Amino acid sequence: MKPTAAQVIAKEDLERLRFPQEAVLLTDAHRTELKKKVARAVQLGNGEHGKCRILFRDAEGLKAVETTIWSADDRTLVLKYGATIPLGRVIDIEMPL
Repeated sequence: MKPTAAQVIAKEDLERLRFPQEAVLLTDAHRTELKKKVARAVQLGNGEHGKCRILFRDAEGLKAVETTIWSADDRTLVLKYGATIPLGRVIDIEMPL
């Protein structure tokens, strides 16, 4: 289940957001699928410089940003220009087909 009423923000605004420490609640199956999407998004970002849409929750609510993911580890997505999003706050990643 993906929420659809997200506030779309510019990647330049990410540094102003506050992220709670606790992860968003996702099922194990959803989290497994999300890890696969993260890996694909990193390939897309590095190989084709392609953008994806990241749906996440900060301290104020649901947000979305369209940008390139350069790298990721178990805790953080690193985006274009060094912006970051805690992986535990990510709900979904959408990529072009």
